[in-house]
Amino acid sequence: MPREAVTLACTECKRKNYMTKKNKTNTPARLEMQKFCSFDRKRTLHRETK
Repeated sequence: MPREAVTLACTECKRKNYMTKKNKTNTPARLEMQKFCSFDRKRTLHRETK
């Protein structure tokens, strides 16, 4: 099963805000997405964590 659940953390406040799924075979690198951080109250870069 190549699709796994991953957690996205804000790069500014370092809090884990989002859960999403990704296909590990098509995207082996870590995900980076612009998402809304409710703690910073603005859109920030969120990266995949372990």
